[in-house]
Amino acid sequence: MDLFESLSNKITGKDLRIVFPEGTDPRIVGAAVRLAASGLIHPILLGNPEAIGKVATEKGFDISKVTVRDPETDAFHDEMAAAFVERRHGKATAEQAETIVRDPNYFGTMLVYMGKADGMVSGAVHSTADTVRPALQIVKTRPDATRISGAFIMQRGRDERYLFADNAINIDPNAQELAEIAVESARTAKIFDIDPKVAMLSFSTKGSAKAPQVDKVVEATAIAHKLNPELALDGELQFDAAFVPTVAKLKAPDSEVAGYANVFIFPDLQAGNIGYKIAQRFGNFEAIGPILQGLNAPVADLSRGCNEEDVYKLAIITAAQALN
Repeated sequence: MDLFESLSNKITGKDLRIVFPEGTDPRIVGAAVRLAASGLIHPILLGNPEAIGKVATEKGFDISKVTVRDPETDAFHDEMAAAFVERRHGKATAEQAETIVRDPNYFGTMLVYMGKADGMVSGAVHSTADTVRPALQIVKTRPDATRISGAFIMQRGRDERYLFADNAINIDPNAQELAEIAVESARTAKIFDIDPKVAMLSFSTKGSAKAPQVDKVVEATAIAHKLNPELALDGELQFDAAFVPTVAKLKAPDSEVAGYANVFIFPDLQAGNIGYKIAQRFGNFEAIGPILQGLNAPVADLSRGCNEEDVYKLAIITAAQALN
């Protein structure tokens, strides 16, 4: 089954609410209208109602099934500001909170935190930092996660699907951090019907090269096994050893993962970013994400170069994360 058919089946009838802070962007409005019309989720657009209405009129969108909230004038504003002060444990005054929660990303994140929305999708206009900062301050990481990371679902055709991480957040994770990213990525993979077989990638396979960068991956592999002993995970593996069965037999014959990996953990952000873009451009994979991992509630970060279809799909993914 196609990924989005599967995810749509999971979220249908669950009355999930996804908030979009960039409510005046035509890409966002178009995706929200489609999502509302399909009945998959209840979209909440943030922004000036007149400005959103103008976009809808210009583009021929029917926003009658979409909820619109204005962070500047919303009746929930005072309650939200008080909750923000409490959540920040005195790091913001009441006066500061009054201003902060008028920011659409903070307003949207507070809706998620306070149970008024199930997830948030932002980033079409705002930077990753603008999207992630409120999430870290308000939603925060789960008790079993010390950091967030970014993963991409790499999809080609209906049935070929992999997960790459970290491709968005952590520039040079140490061994402990890399291990946590691997375990978290396996958790994410299951949401998207991937039975995780995790490869810890390197330019070395089972000691074929010696370098501090290799040592980090070896150590991360050992830590990941301690964090989740039941997880099918191995490293260090070169990509061909992780992916190609014939190469795996030569380079890592005793590995249960080599040759059959479907979750690929890159040693640093540089490698991860290059890797997913090569697969996207040379291999004609659709790169869906980044999906932020490790938060108490789902917050998704769009690329500023996204189109309406990207917004639509990432909203479905965010809704599916909210069920787990």
